[in-house]
Amino acid sequence: MDEITRDVVVIGAGAAGLTAANDLRKAGLSVVVLEARDRVGGRLWTDVIDGAMLELGGQWVSPDQTALIDTVAELGLSTYSRYREGDSVYVGADGQAKRFTGEMFPVAPETEKVIDEITAKLDAMVAEIDPDKPWEHPRADEWDKISWDAWLRQQTDDDEAVRNLAFATGSAMLTKPTHTFSLLQSLLMAASAGSYSHLVDADFILDKRVTGGLQQVPELLAERLGDDVLLNQPVRRIIWGDESSAAERSVDAGTGRRVEDLRALTARVETAKTASAGVTVVADGVTVRARFAILALAPVLYSRISFEPPLPRLQHQMHQHISMGFVIKVHAVYDTPFWREQGLSGTAFSPYELCHEAYDNTNHGDERGTLVGFVSDQNADDLFRLSAEERKERILDSLARYYGPQAKDPVVYYESDWGTEEWTRGAYAASFDLGGLHRYGADQRQPVGAIHLACSDMAGAGYQHVDGAIRQGHRAADEILERTRG
Repeated sequence: MDEITRDVVVIGAGAAGLTAANDLRKAGLSVVVLEARDRVGGRLWTDVIDGAMLELGGQWVSPDQTALIDTVAELGLSTYSRYREGDSVYVGADGQAKRFTGEMFPVAPETEKVIDEITAKLDAMVAEIDPDKPWEHPRADEWDKISWDAWLRQQTDDDEAVRNLAFATGSAMLTKPTHTFSLLQSLLMAASAGSYSHLVDADFILDKRVTGGLQQVPELLAERLGDDVLLNQPVRRIIWGDESSAAERSVDAGTGRRVEDLRALTARVETAKTASAGVTVVADGVTVRARFAILALAPVLYSRISFEPPLPRLQHQMHQHISMGFVIKVHAVYDTPFWREQGLSGTAFSPYELCHEAYDNTNHGDERGTLVGFVSDQNADDLFRLSAEERKERILDSLARYYGPQAKDPVVYYESDWGTEEWTRGAYAASFDLGGLHRYGADQRQPVGAIHLACSDMAGAGYQHVDGAIRQGHRAADEILERTRG
């Protein structure tokens, strides 16, 4: 096995890790990036499926995502607007498709009034939230103890209003059932985009795409690092602190000795938290000795790595309260964008449909038409209990209720299943369970000894988006640079 020495070893070649590595390289530090997959990009993945270029992972750029916008421009990439001319479609509780324009769904006047009132209330609450420190709000403890669904149902008994209000941060963003995460978690999701109104405005949150695919961002960042990005290198062990302080445990030790060993291990963990001995990172084909490490991967994957000594108890507890959501991203490519001929924008919503939202996702300059739809949380779980054929039929039937029978006959069909992907295990991102954000949020970005942390799942602004990953990459690099100057 090869052994190399660097100032910093970055684990994960997504947007966060590659941003951090480039910042550190520019500052004069030596770096290496270890990536478990056979590609860079993490949850960004642009590929060609049956002749069609598809964005299998993240893809959109919104006006508030200035870190991403700046990076795209600095890399020399161009963007184009999502197609949105014509009517949108809404399917209500009666199962009937209704065309509409503007932001408000075509619901009964009394339901529209309720949605407007609660949206205004949410915008006012979100305006008080610092997305980098939501746990510091005076009512954070209270808001983290009530589920998003329960809070909405306290505001109104109008079920259709609740469903339409809930899905913006539920099915559409956190991709978890709305009874499983807190009001505070939902407010953070909205604050990260500037307001709750932004999340429900598809023309804002899903504004532009990068010509040629968003994975070009990490690909171009990786090119700048050259041979210092190593693929197919899943990290198995991280030894942090002083290796020589590891206590030797006798095989014949009695209960008393085992207790002493535990005490010694606890002491070693506490010592390592402030140690300057650096880290040793062991991957499948290389061992890296470095002054610092950056874990640039989702917190749900930390358990795939053996830490010696173990991470402090706070991290062990915290990471058990973070879990990935789950969504199936459905790609359907047609010979032509037939919905445009019907005067439809391709934008569709329904809290009652299997595909709760769908959009025109046609590539720039492509004569064919592409629709992208999303199936989240419990619906996604249930679909994967079916055969592939039945799952496809159910999904296309749902799209047909928005766009008509032509939607049932795509020339290319593909389901992005990130739940099966070994180095992701869900989509889009990770979030805290009820009570977890207030309890642990302030600690989630804190370095552990020489180990620093960065990914979109722990972002404030840009939370769970590529923009947040880039911001967190800059932050982690800045932390290390500050320590080297000290």
